Amino acid sequence: MKMDGKTVVVTGAASGIGLATAEAMVQAGATVIMADLALEKGRAEAERLRAAGHDARCEQLDVSSPESVTSFARRVLAQGEVHVLVNCAGWGKPQAFIDNEPDFWDRVVDINLMGPIRLARALLEPMIERRSGKIVNVASDAGRVGSSGETVYSGAKGGLISFSKGLAREMARYSINVNCVCPGPTETPMLMAVPENHREAFRRAIPMKRFGKPSDVADAVVFLASERSDYITGQVLSVSGGLTMV
Repeated sequence: MKMDGKTVVVTGAASGIGLATAEAMVQAGATVIMADLALEKGRAEAERLRAAGHDARCEQLDVSSPESVTSFARRVLAQGEVHVLVNCAGWGKPQAFIDNEPDFWDRVVDINLMGPIRLARALLEPMIERRSGKIVNVASDAGRVGSSGETVYSGAKGGLISFSKGLAREMARYSINVNCVCPGPTETPMLMAVPENHREAFRRAIPMKRFGKPSDVADAVVFLASERSDYITGQVLSVSGGLTMV
C-alpha cells in the first residue's frame, strides 16, 4: 500500500498505536504530522523517523481542549493540505462504574469522543472543497461489546463508532471516506496498567492466544487510509485476534 504524496495527521502519535501508525504511514511514503500532548516525546520520535529518511514532524495537541484543536488545525493547514486524519489519541483507566467521579467521566468522553469530533470538524472543510480525503477513527472493541470496568470508556468508544457511521453518510457525496478500527487488547501502556491477573484472563479468551501488537492495528489503519479502500466507508473493523466476532 502506497501513501506517496499524502499528508497524514495522526493524533496520540508519541506512543502506542499512534506511534505504530505514524511509523507505518511514513514507511508507506506519507508525510506524517504526529500530534500529541507529550511534545518532547513526540519530537524525539519524529526525529528518529527523520533520521531513518522519513518525513515526519510533531505538533503539540490536547484533543480535550477546543482551543488547542483550533490552534493545531490553523498551524497545520497553513502549511499545506491534509489528506488523511487518523484519530488515535485515547485514554482510560480500569475502574468500577460505581467508583467513577463525574470529572473522570468528563475526561474519558472529552478525549475519546469529543476529541475526534473536534479534529474532524477542524480539518474537514478543505477535504470537502477538494472532494477527497480519508478519516480513520481508532475506537475499541469495548465500544462494540462493552467492557467490565470500562463502562464510560465503552460508551465513549461506542459513540465514536456511531459518529463515524453518521459522518460517513454525510461525507460520501464528497468522496470522503470515514471508517473505524476497533482494537481488542493490545500491548500498549494502557493495557499494561491493567492488573496481571486480568491481563491473563484477556489472553486466555483470545482465540489467537496473544495480545495484539500496535503494528497489527496500524496495518488496518493504513489500509483504510490508502487508495485500496476507496469504495469502503462507514465500516468498523475489529483487530482483536478473534476475541470479538461482531
